[in-house]
Amino acid sequence: MTRSTGRSDRGRTPDRDRAQSAVVGVAILLGLTVVGIGVLTATAGTIVQEGASTAATVRVADGLDDVLDTGTVSETTSTLRLTGGTLRVANRSVRVLNDSGVVWSSHAGALVYESDNRRVAAVAGAVTTGEGERSRLDAPPSVAPANGTLYVGVPVLNASGTDAVSARGTTVPVTLSTEPTHARQTLEPNRYRVAVETAAPGAWERRFREQNATTSRRDFDGDGTPSVVAEYAGVRTVHLVSHDLRLRVEVGT
Repeated sequence: MTRSTGRSDRGRTPDRDRAQSAVVGVAILLGLTVVGIGVLTATAGTIVQEGASTAATVRVADGLDDVLDTGTVSETTSTLRLTGGTLRVANRSVRVLNDSGVVWSSHAGALVYESDNRRVAAVAGAVTTGEGERSRLDAPPSVAPANGTLYVGVPVLNASGTDAVSARGTTVPVTLSTEPTHARQTLEPNRYRVAVETAAPGAWERRFREQNATTSRRDFDGDGTPSVVAEYAGVRTVHLVSHDLRLRVEVGT
């Protein structure tokens, strides 16, 4: 009869399997860690890039609001340092209508900053910011109904100098200067509507509806950019102030 020595290979197999499993487990864990670090790095890079783009948008919005202030009577100068995107002058109009049609209109103009899919626009006294189809008002317009009256303030840019400045891949200082004059007139009592041409109609519609106005959209000149038309209930007297800012755009400090 043959006796077993108790040293068969089968007795050592579980230890080998456990050791191999441990090695495989560590390798998988290391691989997942590397992948996780890569994902975190990519995410962090995206967040930093988006944060920088958002910060640039906020700086431009604040700068436009400052330089296009209609409350000043003296020359104002402001310098924006663009770290990306394009700043340009765009054609925009503001109209006042009554039951007979358009009774006052002006080519108000707009300053538009675009970087990737972010956008800032200063038109008709308001500053809008947006991303894609979404938009909001960062600075409200000077349109206000009260006690049978309607106050309408319209900054008119009348821009000169550079029409567009591109700052892609570099930092470009842009100097904006205004030298305003102001003209006032009163429109006799009637039923009035105010129409503002804008590429951010949603933000304007929300603002006008907050004033209990009824809104609609209309492309007056057929250029593809709609005007938001706000209709105010009742007969009102319009106090209209036109601010000719005589804006000059120059590259440099």
